Amino acid sequence: MHPTITLAAGRDKRLRGGHPWVYANELQMTPVLKELPPGSLVTLADARGEKLGTACFNPKPLVVARMLDSRPNLAIDAGFLRARLAAALDLRERLFAEPYYRLVHAEADRLPGLVIDRFGDALTVQLNCAGMDRLEAPLLEALTDLLKPSRIVLRNDSPARTVEGLETGIRAVLGEEGPIELMENGARFRCDPLGGQKTGWFYDQRDNRAFVAMLARGRRLIDIYAYIGGFGIEAAVAGATEVTLVDRSAPAMALAAETAALNGVAGKVTTQVGDAFETLEALATKGEKFDVVVCDPPAFVKAKKDLATGLRAYQKMARLAAPLVAPGGVLFVASCSHNAPEEEFAKQIGIGLSKAGRSGRILRQAGAGPDHPVHPFLRESAYLKSLTLQLD
Repeated sequence: MHPTITLAAGRDKRLRGGHPWVYANELQMTPVLKELPPGSLVTLADARGEKLGTACFNPKPLVVARMLDSRPNLAIDAGFLRARLAAALDLRERLFAEPYYRLVHAEADRLPGLVIDRFGDALTVQLNCAGMDRLEAPLLEALTDLLKPSRIVLRNDSPARTVEGLETGIRAVLGEEGPIELMENGARFRCDPLGGQKTGWFYDQRDNRAFVAMLARGRRLIDIYAYIGGFGIEAAVAGATEVTLVDRSAPAMALAAETAALNGVAGKVTTQVGDAFETLEALATKGEKFDVVVCDPPAFVKAKKDLATGLRAYQKMARLAAPLVAPGGVLFVASCSHNAPEEEFAKQIGIGLSKAGRSGRILRQAGAGPDHPVHPFLRESAYLKSLTLQLD
């Protein structure tokens, strides 16, 4: 039997409506609850004693409980986790012909705080809440049983773990170190699951990369926050005549150059190590023009307190990028900032374009691909937003 956590009177409506979280101010917090180990399995009940389901509990953050199942006192073991993983796998196999995708996207896949990216027979795993952290052993057992991976890397370096009061770190729990390969939109990539950003790759931009690559056929493209060249190399493979990749990380640019050669497009691809804004300004001063300009930066708004500063940064990015876009060319801009509302992001991009003396039309407004589903009652978790514009 799990400990029972009781919601305050009248605070169960949202949970009954399908929301998967319970906030600290919705509970009858007691000294006993405060002493529960972070990640403990609990049974949630309303103020009348009716049991509402099984959750993982952490008294430290604002989100103190995350629903796992509507059945109370449920055993959350390797068998339970395997069934949830199998459902997520079935969906991805319906969406994609090749095993390269986000396999689990947290609450939307009914596995709160868990993120898993699949690279063929290699997996990168993020345990972003205390509940999943305590379930590490049965989770790894379930993954091994279901997928028989040759390699598993735990990328437990997310800021979310700090909020949960958890230690951060990266370690391989199965297999050897080194780059791993993936396929996306007809291109091959090597990424580093131990030393790269996030889980090593950004599957969320898959559909946006395909759209930009289509628009870049027979044209020049520059990608200012290139990482290991996703947008640019896919465009080169799709028929772009010239691609310039810019990133401040020398190791990322070295890997991008290797990837260009891997795809037979090294003759089209130039890499450059440099700061994004400084590069944009320098190229504009030289009068450079490109048919497609891609700006997919890291999060400018890392926390709510950074919102005003971050939004100004998106505006500046658009203002500096717009002069590089040839008349009739395309500008792709994106934000992965969870705390930047979509309408505010779009507004600041518009202001930046206006300050640069440019206008045009939005061709596509999009978020992440379907392997990043959104929980219907956690709409705010749809973090990625992007605009593809043609500029006059």
